[in-house]
Amino acid sequence: MSEVRMRSYRQVPRSEADGTFRYTHTWERRSFLGRLGVCGCCGPLRPRYKRLVDNIFPEDPKDGLVKSDMEKLTFYAVSAPEKLDRIGAYLAERLTRDVVRHRYGYVVIAMEALDQLLMACHSQSIKPFVESFLHMVAKLLESREPDLQVLGTNSFVKFANIEEDTPSYHRRYDFFVSQFSAMCHSTHEDPDTRSRIRVAGIKGLQGVVRKTVNDELQAIIWEPQHMDKLIPSMLFNMQDNEDSDRAGEENPASLAESCFRELLGRAAYGNMNNAVRPVLVHLDNHRLWDPNDFAVSCFRIIMYSIQAQHSHHVIQQVLSHLDTHSKNTPRVRAGIVQVLLETVAIAAKGSIGPTVLEVFNTLLKHLRVSVDFEMSDGSRRNSATSLSSTRTKESEERIVQNAIIQTIGFFGGNLPDYQRAEVMMFIMGKVPVYGTPCHTLDTVKIGHQGTKRIQTMLLSSLIMVTSGFKCKTMCAGLSAAFLEPLCSISLMEDSELRQLVLEILHNIIDRHDNRAKLRGIRIIPNVAALKIKREKICKEDVVFMKKHGQQLYRHIYLGCKEEDNVQKNFELLFTALALITIELANEEVVIDLVRLTIALQDMALANEENMPMFIRCGIMALVAAYLNFLSQMIANPPFSQHVSKVIELRSMDAQYLLPEHIFREKCG
Repeated sequence: MSEVRMRSYRQVPRSEADGTFRYTHTWERRSFLGRLGVCGCCGPLRPRYKRLVDNIFPEDPKDGLVKSDMEKLTFYAVSAPEKLDRIGAYLAERLTRDVVRHRYGYVVIAMEALDQLLMACHSQSIKPFVESFLHMVAKLLESREPDLQVLGTNSFVKFANIEEDTPSYHRRYDFFVSQFSAMCHSTHEDPDTRSRIRVAGIKGLQGVVRKTVNDELQAIIWEPQHMDKLIPSMLFNMQDNEDSDRAGEENPASLAESCFRELLGRAAYGNMNNAVRPVLVHLDNHRLWDPNDFAVSCFRIIMYSIQAQHSHHVIQQVLSHLDTHSKNTPRVRAGIVQVLLETVAIAAKGSIGPTVLEVFNTLLKHLRVSVDFEMSDGSRRNSATSLSSTRTKESEERIVQNAIIQTIGFFGGNLPDYQRAEVMMFIMGKVPVYGTPCHTLDTVKIGHQGTKRIQTMLLSSLIMVTSGFKCKTMCAGLSAAFLEPLCSISLMEDSELRQLVLEILHNIIDRHDNRAKLRGIRIIPNVAALKIKREKICKEDVVFMKKHGQQLYRHIYLGCKEEDNVQKNFELLFTALALITIELANEEVVIDLVRLTIALQDMALANEENMPMFIRCGIMALVAAYLNFLSQMIANPPFSQHVSKVIELRSMDAQYLLPEHIFREKCG
């Protein structure tokens, strides 16, 4: 039967005088269904919070959340915050039951109610409620249904954007980091579903970062076990850009990059190493150093996202990683060096910190290692079969060496002048010079060719470092400690090394960018048309020329008579003489330069050392071209007329003594 008759008692006063009462009873009809409550309780006797929670669920889940009853539940939660933990526990109980029974409509309603309660309540009692909320989110993330995973992620993201009044001492997000990272690597067979899950995973990780990274009590998020999951998940989606046609937050790659930038931007001084190390490990594991386009892109993002004062941390990490791969293939090492070039290029515009000499020391060490590999492979040529593979290995090592030289040059070129002078001295100290002790390089093991290769590489790096160097006084750029070993190299019997030395001198001496106007050895008919820039020589430069002028003249004199000189050597010698005239010449220096050129001409005419005819004619052409330039620069009419007369006579009777003829191709 559906109804029963129940007797109810109530007090009725006997009389108003004695104040006593008697009991009377009435019969009432009550529904039998009212007794079917939880634990056998009657419906009206159930806790109010449970009745309020039950009322928000409609009979048909398609109708959605009952808004009027939701407002009542919210008002009750705000009025009685001590009940929040019970409300949360009961909602969690219902949600767990609905998930098991696959009643997903009610699951959506429960999560919507939780979201509204979270947004409405900010009291101290919200802590236990949050635990129930996170438990429900975890249940959804553990589900294999993509819709439930996305639903749970969206609720977590809303929760992450809530600023709590007080930090939580005991709450941990280890499970969520692991679960969201797994979602970022989803391999669902349907492409759209796979993208949805990955996007949800990235948003979840972004929520974890926002919730924890600004909380000092949650510094654990920066620990390696979490960074090893966070960073690779973002890089995996940045790398796997198969949904490039999607826009905005629907594209996993762009969303992952945005999250990656946000994470790095929040990294503090002590967390940089833990944030960068997983990037390097990911690039290793996925073999992304060759080709290294993605690696370069990653480190550009890193360098532009972090605070400028933390740049040297990234550079140190890349340098250490280069040391770790010192025995890897040349292309991998070249890829790491090119990444280092990108980081240095960006860091040089800001703060580099104490890593200047460390960068150069590490790069020079790897330059030496690369030359060692190149020479050792060359010494093992035994057959025609191995010859081709050896040449391939040599060319790959050259790629490494060129990358190192570019990095050194770019880094040095962006340093302030005082640091650049220190770097120049540091590199010069690494150059092996015959007849002088060199404690940094063991030239015995690599032989003559290896030593020459190292000298060429180091001098090439010096050219790049000195490019654009503008020293106020020549003593600052060409100190005795730097000039002496440089001139010693200029006396070596190798035309290529002497050319490099002259180019270094050009970079340092030319402070007004006149070198491009003097390029190529020739008879200049009108020097004034070149519009050469010059200033009056200062006292410091006068002192420098008195002290080191003879050393420079000797370097030029001996460099002219080397038998392996080619046209480029004479062109560089002409430019060196012209630049000394422009930048450092007073009356005494001009006299010395005239004496030097006459001495060169006498040496070529006397030919006491049996020089080849090309060298003798080249010296005569050099003297003619320079004296023509000098006579116009000092504006001495008799001297200028004499030089012009000699050049005119040579053009008629001895064209081979003029640069336009002797340096012409296929000249006999």
